[in-house]
Amino acid sequence: MNGKLLDNRYQLEEFIGQGGMALVYKALDQRTHHYVAVKILKPEYNHDEEFLQRFSREALAASKVSHHNIVNLLDVGTEGDYRYIVLEYIEGRTLKDIIEEKGALTPDTAVQIAIRILSALQHMHHNGIIHRDIKPQNILIHSEGHVKVSDFGIARMADSATVGKEDVVMGSVHYFSPEQAQGHEVSAASDIYSVGVVLYEMLTGSVPFDGDTPVAIAMQHVNIQPRPIHILNPDVSPAIERVVLKALENDPKNRYQQAQDMARDLRDALDSPEKSSEKPEFKIEKKSSSFILPHVNGIRLGVEILCCLAVLMVIAVVAVNLYQSISNTVNVPYLVGYSENTALHMIQNAGLSAQVTRVSDPDTPVGDVIRQQPEYETSLKKGDTVQITVSTGPKEQEIPSLYGMNVEEAKEKLEMIGFSLLVVSQRVVSEKPWDTVLEQTPAAGEKLSAGGIVQVVLSGGCVTIPKLTGMTRQEALRTAEELGLRITDVHEFSTDDASIFDIVADQMFSDSNDTKLDIGTKVILGTTGTIVVYTDASKMQKKE
Repeated sequence: MNGKLLDNRYQLEEFIGQGGMALVYKALDQRTHHYVAVKILKPEYNHDEEFLQRFSREALAASKVSHHNIVNLLDVGTEGDYRYIVLEYIEGRTLKDIIEEKGALTPDTAVQIAIRILSALQHMHHNGIIHRDIKPQNILIHSEGHVKVSDFGIARMADSATVGKEDVVMGSVHYFSPEQAQGHEVSAASDIYSVGVVLYEMLTGSVPFDGDTPVAIAMQHVNIQPRPIHILNPDVSPAIERVVLKALENDPKNRYQQAQDMARDLRDALDSPEKSSEKPEFKIEKKSSSFILPHVNGIRLGVEILCCLAVLMVIAVVAVNLYQSISNTVNVPYLVGYSENTALHMIQNAGLSAQVTRVSDPDTPVGDVIRQQPEYETSLKKGDTVQITVSTGPKEQEIPSLYGMNVEEAKEKLEMIGFSLLVVSQRVVSEKPWDTVLEQTPAAGEKLSAGGIVQVVLSGGCVTIPKLTGMTRQEALRTAEELGLRITDVHEFSTDDASIFDIVADQMFSDSNDTKLDIGTKVILGTTGTIVVYTDASKMQKKE
């Protein structure tokens, strides 16, 4: 079908994959000149009511959501015998491809990807949609680091009836929940279980349950718990492992009930990995004797194999770390979605340099990293540069109030949303501390396009000009310095009266217009002045 034009708009250019019911093509949208993904129902299903419903259900589910971690629906159409859905085209790979290539991901990377999947699911569940087929094959990783959940082929509205017989085998057996395996009603907790499986696989490089037949795998979901993560990957903290264990609870009531709750605990686990040194308890005893008994004679051998694997993995980790240390190379951390400050800290900790670019992006919170280059886990030499692109929010947005901020704080706040700060050169006498913002133009609340300039007037502080005459030279200089005034010149006036040697005879302070300022006048900090000091006339004559 390469070259075919659908709806006189979508030019099919490249076949990029297929699923159970559809063919997927990369296409060029002739109107926007952007690439899109066109999902076409296989012709043999055009008259199959079940597949027509599933295809329509995917379009309906996708149309109800719009989120930066979800592949967005762009169009739906029919042309002749072709039924198609047009979706956002993602340049990148599936999470499954990445796991198969790299094996276990770093805990930080795995958790950050899981958090973005959970963010997408929270949005879907809030809109009444259960995905029911969360798996690495349906998670797309953009070349710039974005995480996108795709494929709503078996999604179901949350208020739909209990799944029918045709749905029992839907979903991928390695990733679906115990209730899906048993043909029971699904809920948000079912998707959360699947995220737990995906996170387990990212952390260990393998799925928690495997077997010779789909039935054998499904029964493991129902009856047993997976192998402990810390045995397969000692780098995973107890805090992260506990979150995975809760997500994989057999009973849906014991799991996280909302995706955002699991995401919150994962963030906490990253922030406090050593909160507890105890390893989570994984029960390896049978839950169903009819399922476990045939394998009893192999338990000891299995344990020995696991121990050997654990030792080999530890050796491998040590070897990799040693090699990286010797070769002075580091892997780029996963930065997308982090705040700018956190991302810069991570880059610095990795021994790399950072370059920041800012662009408008209405779908990403202000100050969060939108993309990174090179992509995560790319091997670089220490000192190499990682470029991060940070969101400044919508193209036009309200100007925040800067009043009372220090100028550096105000500048940072504006730059975070794509504005620049311009300081009016004339400072104002104010009781507010030096460099505090007193006025701004445009005013707070007004809207400004990205790249706009906000002018500010700053406080010059406030000091009252003291009387310095009658003081000694050193007393006058010290007094001026303590108040924040600057004596830039000391003139000497000769006298024969020894009683007034080194005493200040006169003082002169002036503003920027050279207007003389009297004693008691309030001026900004740093105002300059001159003093005249009596000096021994005989010494002056000798100098001459």
